[in-house]
Amino acid sequence: MDMIQSEELIFEYEKRDEEGNVIGMNRAIDGVDIHVSPGEFVAILGHNGSGKSTLAKHMNAILVPTGGTMWVNGRDTKEPAELWNVRQSAGMVFQNPDNQIIGTVVEEDVGFGPENLGVPTDEIWKRVEDSLKAVGMLEYRSNSPNKLSGGQKQRVAIAGVIAMEPQCIVLDEPTAMLDPNGRKEVIRTIQELRKKKQVTVILITHYMEEVIDADKVYVMDSGHVVMHGTPKEIFSQVDLLKKYRLDVPQVTMLAEELRKKGLDLPKGILRTQELVEALCQLS
Repeated sequence: MDMIQSEELIFEYEKRDEEGNVIGMNRAIDGVDIHVSPGEFVAILGHNGSGKSTLAKHMNAILVPTGGTMWVNGRDTKEPAELWNVRQSAGMVFQNPDNQIIGTVVEEDVGFGPENLGVPTDEIWKRVEDSLKAVGMLEYRSNSPNKLSGGQKQRVAIAGVIAMEPQCIVLDEPTAMLDPNGRKEVIRTIQELRKKKQVTVILITHYMEEVIDADKVYVMDSGHVVMHGTPKEIFSQVDLLKKYRLDVPQVTMLAEELRKKGLDLPKGILRTQELVEALCQLS
């Protein structure tokens, strides 16, 4: 059974004029099919307005389909009786950690979710410690979140989701508001989290370098899935990605430019070491 599955998913919202009158409908998601297996790391790419964040919100039943179906761990998100189970199965991490952190002390914030789930006190504190360890923030457990950097706050937000022990974590552009160092912190945390916790990770982003370790990638444009494959398969199609207003990792672009100059390099190079080895083989 897929952890996340959608079939002909459609989502529309009302367009209104300045007086608030409905003047039409806008289709943000249009016939999307996706399949995410348990334990996979899946990235969803797309330009602003492509529908990727709208899709993410369906994975936690923040939004429910206008048409088609979204299943989370086998549960139909349109069913009101399944809402609690859906949100226990898939936890969400948003762009701005300040919108997700509510505690005045880090450990209290991380324990808030499990407490709401009715987890016994002793178990809450064990989860808090384990979750903060998983994101490398245990030494900050007694700190105020207000004193943390943007990257540290986002790691605390991730810890808060981990503590609720979901089977899937959906990260909706979690590095969009961070500086480069903060982005590296958070992506490193996500990679370590997969190794330690064996959870399904779905990363919505427009930073190409963040997805090179994904098991598979979906590319969205105008509410549709327009590309689907492994990172190497996706980034082998540089011209097509440009058509959808997306960049590629810098080393991939460099390799592509060298190919155009006549060097016999493979497509879809994702890492500097790959490029170095390919260049060495030419000589």
